[in-house]
Amino acid sequence: MAKKPPQRRTAVRRSVSAAGRAAQLTGKVAVITGGSRGIGLAIAKQLSELGCQVAISGRDPAALKSAAEALSASDRMVLARAADVRQPRSIDALFSAVARTFGHVDVLINNAGISHQIAEIQKLSVDVWLDVIQTNLTGMFLCTQAALPFMRSGGTIVNNLSIAAKQVFAGQAGYCAAKHGALGFTNTLREELRERGIRVIALLPGATNTEIWNQFWPQAPRRNMLSAETVATAVVNAILLPANSTVEEITLMPTKGKL
Repeated sequence: MAKKPPQRRTAVRRSVSAAGRAAQLTGKVAVITGGSRGIGLAIAKQLSELGCQVAISGRDPAALKSAAEALSASDRMVLARAADVRQPRSIDALFSAVARTFGHVDVLINNAGISHQIAEIQKLSVDVWLDVIQTNLTGMFLCTQAALPFMRSGGTIVNNLSIAAKQVFAGQAGYCAAKHGALGFTNTLREELRERGIRVIALLPGATNTEIWNQFWPQAPRRNMLSAETVATAVVNAILLPANSTVEEITLMPTKGKL
């Protein structure tokens, strides 16, 4: 009797594996800030494909509409709502809409973030400094605080920090300060939520090919960078771990190292 081709058996195993992954997330609710592009959108797509209902937010209504249309192709429920993570009222309105639509939150991805043009500290304007701190640090605090009343044991919070949370880059004082602060916030949050059974993951990707580079280095060598999809895959794999285990920190770097 002829044996089945190895590739067919592999395909069956992959199909079963994909089905199992989807079963873990079917019916779950994920909220992704900065979800209209880049890493946020890549995570939203993968979670949606695995059965999650997703809510995405962003400041750009046109980008948000385009992202929502792309996500709707998966036939999962998608809530797209413009929100400014710097503004408490805007965040309260976002999570009120999430609560009305879904009732609870299983996964929170604090992804919204900005950088600034390269400038030495003595030349960095206070307005730029405040904008970066408010977006990257205060926004993470506000979104987390608003989401926690709707989260249950087994939930997961992923804070997108960047390697700038542990390294420093000349000319990026505002960005590095915000990310270092966000790492401290993330580590504190993890300790506070252990007893509630809510996992907190620090995401520290290296250079990733997203639009943020246009803010300070438009000519950066994108071909050497990670893709947003690669980062998203690492995040989703961490979320899919059994509820009694966690990856506390995800560090991803381009294989070539420095750009």
